[in-house]
Amino acid sequence: MAAKERRIILKNIDRPGYGNDIDSYLEHGGYEMLKRALQRKPEELRDEVKASGVRGRGGAGFPAGMKWSFLDFKSGKPIYLVCNADESEPGTFKDRQIIHKDPHQLIEGMLISAYAITAKLAFIYIRGEFPEGAGILERAIEEARGANFLGANILGSDFSCEIYVHRGAGAYICGEETGLIESIEGKRPYPRIKPPYFPAALGLYMCPTIVNNVETLCNVKHIVEMGGEAYAKIGRPGNTGTRIWCVSGHVRKPGYYEFEGGALTLGELIYDVCGGLHPDRKLKAVIPGGSSMKILRADERFRGKDREGNEYDLGLEDLVLDFDGIALSGSLSGSGGIMVMDDSTDMVEALANVSSFYAHESCGQCTPCREGSLWLKKILERMARGQARLEDVDLLKSVADQIPGRTICAFGEATAWPVQSYVSKFRDEFIAKAEQQAAGRTGGNGRSAEQVRLV
Repeated sequence: MAAKERRIILKNIDRPGYGNDIDSYLEHGGYEMLKRALQRKPEELRDEVKASGVRGRGGAGFPAGMKWSFLDFKSGKPIYLVCNADESEPGTFKDRQIIHKDPHQLIEGMLISAYAITAKLAFIYIRGEFPEGAGILERAIEEARGANFLGANILGSDFSCEIYVHRGAGAYICGEETGLIESIEGKRPYPRIKPPYFPAALGLYMCPTIVNNVETLCNVKHIVEMGGEAYAKIGRPGNTGTRIWCVSGHVRKPGYYEFEGGALTLGELIYDVCGGLHPDRKLKAVIPGGSSMKILRADERFRGKDREGNEYDLGLEDLVLDFDGIALSGSLSGSGGIMVMDDSTDMVEALANVSSFYAHESCGQCTPCREGSLWLKKILERMARGQARLEDVDLLKSVADQIPGRTICAFGEATAWPVQSYVSKFRDEFIAKAEQQAAGRTGGNGRSAEQVRLV
């Protein structure tokens, strides 16, 4: 039987009678941790976050406290905090729930974080498709300012901070932190080359900047409440705290769920928590962390050694749900968007859909990504239309293999990983479709369409 949810971030979300206004938030202890934080030194709070071991919840999973430690506090430049609320990874919808249903939790987490890194100006970068969420945040900011939780001399202290909502125009690439920074500056969101443009050194306006995800910043409030060491005892080592998983696809109870790191397996999430698959259907595949992650077959085994040198031999349903558990499969937990596919799924059409998205969202800065993503889209659209050629399967893999590692940001990987994994793990399905379509065009006599016309 699966472990029970442990709701920390989602504690008040969906609570009967709980609104997204400041009165509801204050009634349930809101802004008490900000008051407590302002009584401490900023460096003490940074140490707490580092001790907690909390890792970024936006996709990369980089330790938040370590990222904060890269800031140059002696540069003399202003320090900025940016909340990445772009959440454009298909299959992910947790940040949207927080923004819509508990915006003050995010604001309090941002204010504590801003105080900890000595930032006096912070931004919430929200994607263009979240107009309602942007309005909710604007209203919540005004409520916080009216109660002196935001603005000049917060709660009578020497700390002053402003938060502004910056709306994007709906570009996936703005989820990448340096592309996001370029967008805030009013420029085309071309990601920057790292090095030298690591945001902690050369970020917004070429000043030290921290960019953290919505869920990550909400965790800061709870780290202050518990203490870093106590927080670190939740979950497994290297996977501390809770994680919000977004489950979509062919399950009976899709939704968002919050569990301690490593508290359950992927199989327990699908069958015990989400009620299993629809009647008369079998599990075919799972994308474990948003559409850009490598797909996993239901029947494959994962063998190797973990980072401690221990050998493992696991099936898909045995994978532990946290950063390290999913990584044993060769894929990643990414943004926490788990997409379940049953045996009714046409993998060629599914990949065509994914590749069409990434071709549309490429910023166009890097040639391998710009041209490669479009090439992959055209091949897959041809296959989906029933016009596949026999060489298309190997051509897909060849094009995808030439993109990763040749682009400025990780969008190249996001474009290539789905193609590489779908084609390699469901190769028979791709080949069968190509052969069937080719045979249909030749009338089953083995001759190509061109040969038929010549006759």
